[in-house]
Amino acid sequence: MWGIVQRLSVIRLLFLLAGLLCVGLGFLGAFLPVLPTTPFLIIALWCFSHSSQRFHDWLFTHPLFGPLLRDWENHRVIPPYAKGAAVTAMTISLIYVAFYSPVPWFGVVGIALFMAWSAWYILTRPSRVEGE
Repeated sequence: MWGIVQRLSVIRLLFLLAGLLCVGLGFLGAFLPVLPTTPFLIIALWCFSHSSQRFHDWLFTHPLFGPLLRDWENHRVIPPYAKGAAVTAMTISLIYVAFYSPVPWFGVVGIALFMAWSAWYILTRPSRVEGE
């Protein structure tokens, strides 16, 4: 019995650490154009839901990030400005990788395909909560 409790505690700690790491990356993403903010905060929210109700509530009610996270969690909505920021950041990043980094052509193609799929996913999500 004690082994199960210890394993659960370790798992909770790992979720907590992953959530804190994602919050840090999301915070950096608010200032760096090549690093996304919202996906890291969504992952952090999920990690906190498995580890710390206190951190989950803090992030969920945060004045800046809370509305985006609540819209995503409750309605799977990505607002137009977040879509635009995400696609713009991906485009700028791809241009940088393609022209200013030593990544081989097949790496650039792989990155471009992944970014295209990501942009498609983002752009096909609803932009507003239905009925509002």
